[in-house]
Formats: sequence, C-alpha cells, structure tokens
Amino acid sequence: MSTATTAVMPAQGLRDYKIMGIPLPFFLVLTGVVFLTTYLQVLPKGMVGAFPLMMALGAIFNEIGDRTPGIKDYLGGGPILIIFGSAALVTYGVLPQPSVKIMTSFMKSESFLSFYIAALITGSILGMDRKLLIRASVRYLPVILGGVAVSIVMTGTVGMLMGYGFKEAILYIAIPIMGGGMGAGAVPLSQIFGSTLNLDPAAMMSRMVPALALGNAFAIVAAGILDKIGKSSPSLTGNGTLMKNQDAVAEEKEEEPTIDYQLMGIGLLMATTFFVFGKLLGSFIPLHSYALMIISVAVVKALGILPRKYELGAFQWFRFVMVSMTPALLVGIGVAYTNLNQVIDAFSIQYVVLVAVTVVGSIIGSGFVGRLFGFYPIEAAITGGLCMANMGGTGDVAVLSASKRMDLMPFAQISSRIGGAFMLILATAALKMIV
Repeated sequence: MSTATTAVMPAQGLRDYKIMGIPLPFFLVLTGVVFLTTYLQVLPKGMVGAFPLMMALGAIFNEIGDRTPGIKDYLGGGPILIIFGSAALVTYGVLPQPSVKIMTSFMKSESFLSFYIAALITGSILGMDRKLLIRASVRYLPVILGGVAVSIVMTGTVGMLMGYGFKEAILYIAIPIMGGGMGAGAVPLSQIFGSTLNLDPAAMMSRMVPALALGNAFAIVAAGILDKIGKSSPSLTGNGTLMKNQDAVAEEKEEEPTIDYQLMGIGLLMATTFFVFGKLLGSFIPLHSYALMIISVAVVKALGILPRKYELGAFQWFRFVMVSMTPALLVGIGVAYTNLNQVIDAFSIQYVVLVAVTVVGSIIGSGFVGRLFGFYPIEAAITGGLCMANMGGTGDVAVLSASKRMDLMPFAQISSRIGGAFMLILATAALKMIV
C-alpha cells in the first residue's frame, strides 16, 4: 500500500505508486487482463476465476475508500466502499451476469465465506496472549458485557416506542453493531440468523450493513466527544490509562515470528479442523456451529492444550488470510449478500435514531460497569463500548485516534476479538429463546 497521504496522486509519483504492494503500471496490466476476460465473458468458473476479479475490485475500491475524505474519516474507509461499491456494480448491471454468478457461487456453494471465518476465529483467538485472555475474561469482559447489555435494552426499548419493534431493533441493529465488525461479526451473524430463522442470509446482510456503517461513524464521533469530556472532567479519565491499577492486567505483546510456510500449512489445517469440529458438536448441542467453534478454540487456548508452534501457525495463517483476502471477501459480500435496494429501503429516521441509541448505550453501560470494576469510565467506554460498536480493526484505529488514546489498542483488540466472538454466542442463544 502506498504511503502517500493525500487523495490526489502527483503525476511524477505514478511510477512509484503501489496498490496491494504492486507498482501501479503493473497493477493496471493485471487488472486489465482480468476485466477484459470478465467483459468478454470467458472468466473461468470456480475460485480460479472468482479470486482475480474479486481481488482486483477489492484493491481498487479499498484504495479509493481509504483516500476519500468523509469515507475514510467516519465510515470505515475502504471496507465499507468495497461492500457498497460491489453491490452497486451488481444492482446497476455494470458487471456481466456470468461473473456475478461465479463470485456468488464461490462465496456460497464453494464456501469461501466459511473458509475465511474459520481462519479469522481460530487464528485471532489462538494468537492472543494466554494470560491476557484469562485475565480479560475475569476483569475486562464484564465491562464489555455492561456495554452490550445496556445497548441492547435501550435499543429494543426505543425501537418499541418508535414502532420499529423491540425484537427487530435488537436483532437487526443492536446485535450487528455490537458484533465486532464485518468479517467476524456481521458476516457470521447473517449466517446464524439465516439458518435459525429460515431466512435468506443475503437479506439479513442487507439489513445489517447500513447499521454497521452508521454505527462506525457515530462511534468515531463519540470518541472525540468523550476525549473532550475527559478534559473538562479529569476525574472520569486516566488520560489513556484504562485501569486505576494498570498492573492488574498484562498487556498483550504482539509476537512477530519469522514467516514459516510449513507453519501456515499447519494453521490452515487447524482452522478448518476447528470449523469441522464446531459442525460436529452442532450435531449434538443445540447451538450454532460458529458459536461452538469459538468456545472450543477459547477453551483450548485457555487450557494451553496446543503447543505454541501450532498456535503460531494458526496466527500466521489468519494474518495471511486477513491481509490478502479481506478485500476479496468484502467484494463477495457486496456481490452475493448485499442487495443495494434493500439497503436504501432500510434507511429512515427511526433507523438512524436506533443506531445512535445503540452507540450511546454502549458508552453508558461499559462506562458504568467499568467504574464498578476499577476502570476509568471514559477509557472503559471507549474500549469496552465504542470498540465493540465500530467496524473491527479499522474501526479500533479510528476510534482510538479520535479519542487520542492509541495506547489502549490491546484492550480494543480484546473487544474486537473476544467481545465479537461473545456476540455470536449471545446471538445464537437469543435466537433460540425467540424462535
């Protein structure tokens, strides 16, 4: 990715400009071949055809989104533009129908979506510091739960009073927003909702995506407001320190081992095996296989069952998949799971108000519970609340930047990883009670 800081490229920098780490001229040649094949309708079926088209579209939309003011500042940047841009290409007939079918089949019939989720869940949990995972479950998790609980109750109540519906406000607005982002949140949630409610996951996704985009924007704005509140009320903030006794929780230290291709192969096996194990458990236990997979990985990590070598393999594989395949996955979500007309129909004054209530509820709940557990309210609200309500990793960076508290990234990552995983389990349990 280019290190240029402006949206406009100077002409003299074209040769040095890179997309996906590829010099622009060479990238244009590659995408030219892909697009020519697409519009001549000779794109190969299966992953060999879907991958280059999805990666090319994802790289282009991601570059534009990350450099467009407004989109990059408040809506999550590239990821949100990839989804909506890809959906627009389908809705307005820009992409030939055969290529749309190839990408849709790759996402659904050939299970690229499940493949991605398996890597994300397994690697993100196994890659965490074990002590941090255990201690976070004891002291930090209640802060997250407080934000989630208040957010859900407030959103459901306001939804009922506004005529949107208590259950609908919770299922389609509060839970998706608090779900830990797109890849590990809304994507598996749409699958869980679809299979449990016997509804089309694509329809679920179309209702969730606008909530995520708006929730992310409100979370970033709220982070800036909390920073200002902290300046005027010093007793509420640790000025970047989360706990009044910071030593009580060890901070996560990112491990950057040398890339090992054999380890990545082991990681691939670990990820897919845990996914299959979740399916196996699901045949005996009345929970969604994603939730069971998450529980399995977390238990294995907490108990230290796996050799560290295998955990590193899963983490390296997860990092490779996340860095290399996320834009392609988001294109697939836009093409196969996002109906732009349904997205447009979902927007209303009610919808915007309910999204705002969800974000405010996350602040109130996490801030209040955080204070009870010895955390500074503002830092607790930012990490345990807003870092749950944003769009995962990119949202974490935006929220912490807006609040000028980048040192809280380890706790933001707990919210995105463990908190997001918890929301999948909560969603599964909630649906069982509702259905």
